[in-house]
Amino acid sequence: MDADLTRRQILRGTAAGVGLAVTSGLATAPAAGAAPLVGEYDVVVVGSGAAGMTAALTAAKRGLSVVVVEKAPTFGGSAARSGAGIWIPNNPVLLAAGVPDTPAKAAQYLAAVVGPDVPAARQQAFLRSGPEMIAFVMANSPLRFRWMEGYSDYYPELPGGLPNGRSIEPDQFDGNLLGAELANLNPAYLATPPGLVVFSADYKWLNLAAVNAKGAAVAATCLARGTAAALAGQKPLTMGQSLAAGLRAGLLAANVPVLLNTPLLDLNVENGAVTGVLVPGGVVRARRGVIVGSGGFEHNAAMRAQYQRQPIGTAWTVGAKENTGDGHRAGQRAGAALDLMDDAWWGPAIPIPGDPYFCLAERTLPGGLIVNQAGKRFVNEAAPYSDVVHTMYDKNPTAPDIPAWLVVDQSYRSKYLFRDTLPLLPLPDSWYAAGAVVKASSIQALGSAIGVPSAALKSTVDRFNGFAWSGVDGDFRRGASAYDHYYTDPLVLPNSCLAPLWAPPFYAFKIVPGDLGTKGGMRTDARARVLRPDGSVIPGLYAAGNASAAVMGHSYAGAGSTIGPAMTFGFIAGNDV
Repeated sequence: MDADLTRRQILRGTAAGVGLAVTSGLATAPAAGAAPLVGEYDVVVVGSGAAGMTAALTAAKRGLSVVVVEKAPTFGGSAARSGAGIWIPNNPVLLAAGVPDTPAKAAQYLAAVVGPDVPAARQQAFLRSGPEMIAFVMANSPLRFRWMEGYSDYYPELPGGLPNGRSIEPDQFDGNLLGAELANLNPAYLATPPGLVVFSADYKWLNLAAVNAKGAAVAATCLARGTAAALAGQKPLTMGQSLAAGLRAGLLAANVPVLLNTPLLDLNVENGAVTGVLVPGGVVRARRGVIVGSGGFEHNAAMRAQYQRQPIGTAWTVGAKENTGDGHRAGQRAGAALDLMDDAWWGPAIPIPGDPYFCLAERTLPGGLIVNQAGKRFVNEAAPYSDVVHTMYDKNPTAPDIPAWLVVDQSYRSKYLFRDTLPLLPLPDSWYAAGAVVKASSIQALGSAIGVPSAALKSTVDRFNGFAWSGVDGDFRRGASAYDHYYTDPLVLPNSCLAPLWAPPFYAFKIVPGDLGTKGGMRTDARARVLRPDGSVIPGLYAAGNASAAVMGHSYAGAGSTIGPAMTFGFIAGNDV
């Protein structure tokens, strides 16, 4: 997550060797009776993200014939673009690392985080099947995983929470194992700088490499990994690239075709049961069922306007651009109920040119604060990113904070990496031109430049500076949770989350409600079967990932609460179909 290097290229996909005559692009769906049969399998999976590929691999290893249909010209979806944290309590990787987790702790924590929004049976199914899924994936693909030591659960003070965290991530993967298929991998959201091999767990330390000995050591380790991989002739992949590539390698070994450029137009329904999918070339029949893992609806402006709070749109998300709710709408036409459609995997984002920048460390590092349009703080800047945006929407009607502003000083800029800009180096001119960042010689001048009351902003900064010197945030308790300290500077005392702003010039970064994808979708049961509004099951239809309503409800248990459940319910569906 440290550089943005030519990641916008579109790689053309292929449907070679699958025996289906399908065409590229969207088309108007013909009447069901007029659609020719172009293929028949036991299971049809829609989408080649983490949910879809895990489901396909699971079904294939049961001896079923499986095909994956994918709208994009690449495979991997949003998972390939991500940092690929995976939140799965009690999984074998954690236990082997000595993490003191237990089923009782995990159940207690998840129930406390999720509350009554999600049926207990679904929570239990996730906790029970997650560890089995990780073991299955490692046994049936080249994927291996690492514990993200120290990446706290997001609410570690709740019963069962772990301050050292339950998140894992993919280990290094050699892209050569995919052969020619590597060219069809969806590019990363932010490409790793050439010559480095970087894991998600390294990111926090790379931000501190200029001021922290461990940060410098981690940077050197990343370079050493890259050098070793180059000498060995490898194409090293990590994070989402590793996850998607490893799952695709598992599908290749299991002879599961992935049809790129093959969008879902509709579900084929006969006598109330889903019996296949309609794609541009016709119907692909599913003898046993269809598993929808088509992602969210974050790039569908009409759906976002219909279901979600304003202001909203499609410009602030980092989800895969093909995620336009195709599975949601097809499911609705088949009778599916939808849940959690108002919510998303939110996070503060800076609307820089191109893709928005999803802020993790930058809003948490000491020496910065977030203010609303009245020039006042309104949230703990270091809180879980989803909570920050929930607060933005909750408070915006009465105290406008969309956009908000992340205010920092030159001392902050001289110490810490900001996205891919090294300390002391100037921020891109395009950011200034787009209004994503503003610079001024004083706090008062900065207030005038961003349109907030200068006196109020100066008063807010002065009050914040007092908290920084004392180490106690008397307004929003920043630093009270172990999670607050994950992305901070451990050399800053007495509170690693807080440092005063004193060195001109001062900077303000525009903050909008971004997201990793939407989290509402088809209502499912503990077996990943899609339900109608009356609670009855739609025969032959399953959903997982962001096409289904999240098992996390309106909350977020820890890093990887998107991908962990997506893969788990894909695994559950693949075993049930």
